[in-house]
Amino acid sequence: MPKHALRRVMTATAAAVATLALGLTDAAAHATPDTLDYVALGDSYSAASGVLPVDPTNLLCLRSTANYPHVIAATTGARLKDVTCGAAQTAHFRQAQYPGTAPQLDALDTGTDLVTLTIGGNDNSTFINAITACGTAGVLSGGKGSPCKDKHGTSFDDEIEANTYPALKQALLDVRAKAPHARVAALGYPWITPATADPSCFVKLPVAAGDVPYLRAIQAHLNDAVRRAAEETGATYVDFSTVSDGHDACEAPGTRWIEPLLFGHSLVPVHPNALGERRMAEHTMSVLGLG
Repeated sequence: MPKHALRRVMTATAAAVATLALGLTDAAAHATPDTLDYVALGDSYSAASGVLPVDPTNLLCLRSTANYPHVIAATTGARLKDVTCGAAQTAHFRQAQYPGTAPQLDALDTGTDLVTLTIGGNDNSTFINAITACGTAGVLSGGKGSPCKDKHGTSFDDEIEANTYPALKQALLDVRAKAPHARVAALGYPWITPATADPSCFVKLPVAAGDVPYLRAIQAHLNDAVRRAAEETGATYVDFSTVSDGHDACEAPGTRWIEPLLFGHSLVPVHPNALGERRMAEHTMSVLGLG
């Protein structure tokens, strides 16, 4: 082939390669924004503590790879950074929960697109203390009366209002400061107890008949604190009060989203099972318009 012809072929080939490379680069540039950078924060309801399989990267956090963040990521194709951790409090957004476990806020940056969290139930141990106190009182009373309410009155509600609510608001402000461009979803807690006592449930959830609505009201107050904190900081509140009704710990396997205190099917009682985590993911995606 003459040299001038060879030069024309090489020039045309180089131009074609350059055009192809430019096209691929341009396609990649347009594809990247479509993939959400998703960070999951929160406590055991976010981590799905007790649900198998367990995430082996941090066994102290009892995090499951079947938790609602993983379901959301698998459905949306998001790049997930999951730092949820069982027993986390809002304080653990800013400080290490365990040695070698970074503060949860460290997972966020200006490139984060989506943040989900369930947090607040462990602050001041308010909710776990309420469940423990009412369960103990229920056993001692044989399920009659409202011994837990009679003893503790408004103390749990007072703690939620005085301590948990402002801590939730500050935690969400901290999330916004670290991830200013992210969409933030603060999830409420699905119902643990039914609205009224179910005598057949006492063996699984030993709470006295009069304390069942008392515990439910405490949970409603906690969820309302999450809602107010979300609305006041520009986050989206994901409300489970309607969709989780009839899926509490007193329901049968396959219907309940929350496992009971006794005779349940999870390693961690009074927490969401795998079905509950899937439903939490589905409702969150519906509220956010994802999926």
